[in-house]
Amino acid sequence: MNNKILFDKYLKLIGVEASRPSYEFLCKIVKAHIIKIPFENISKLLFKKQGMNYIPDLHTFLEGIEKYNFGGTCYANNYYLFLLLEHLGFNVRFCGADMKNPDVHLISMVKIDGREYIVDGGYAAPFLKPLPRDLSADYIVSNGNEKYLVKPKDKNGRTKVEHYDNNELRHWYTAKPKPRKIEEFRKVIEDSYSDDATFMNALRIAHFSENGSMTLKNLMLTETTNTDTRTIKIKRDEFPVVVAEKFGMPEHLVKDALDRIKELKDIYD
Repeated sequence: MNNKILFDKYLKLIGVEASRPSYEFLCKIVKAHIIKIPFENISKLLFKKQGMNYIPDLHTFLEGIEKYNFGGTCYANNYYLFLLLEHLGFNVRFCGADMKNPDVHLISMVKIDGREYIVDGGYAAPFLKPLPRDLSADYIVSNGNEKYLVKPKDKNGRTKVEHYDNNELRHWYTAKPKPRKIEEFRKVIEDSYSDDATFMNALRIAHFSENGSMTLKNLMLTETTNTDTRTIKIKRDEFPVVVAEKFGMPEHLVKDALDRIKELKDIYD
């Protein structure tokens, strides 16, 4: 299947018609992508069972969205979002970001109308708009008890994004402006499939809408609508049914993924 057919399918899946690059069109793509394509590692666990240790090809990625309501983690979600933006003619570059270890996160940087933005569809965060980089003060994105701070650029042109939960700093990344190629991240991606890797030992799903979210961190299910947040704990044997009901993923595939994990570990460890 050629690239044009695949990218046409991609746009159809997120419900967007192709247009000339503009800030308004970029916002439309980012919002549609975040709402349609979840952050999830169910598919990643299944790929691991099949012996894979790299991101799926674009056809497989789109098939997962279409048939199973899958998405991916940052590697697939953000790489294919970058390729889509590039295909549509945006001035976009693919960049790495540091967390506790270097280059373990991927993002895009888009320059348009003289301004530059981070586009991140793979952080399990409600980034429904491009995140501005030309800041003089913190840019805040809120979702229930969680908030994300985009900091002004440092002296090296890097942008730090901090994630707070109930005002406690839980996670962060620092996006670096140097353009990169996906091949440079091969080892990092392969390592993310190792037996001791975070998303081989935990469960994470995040799905966003215009006015809220539905997220799972292991067995904790959180529903947020505007400023109202409710969290419940589910039993492990209920997990496949809950995921099928709340996220539309096939129960038998979720069970196959869950069966691979003996003990669930904290995603922030």
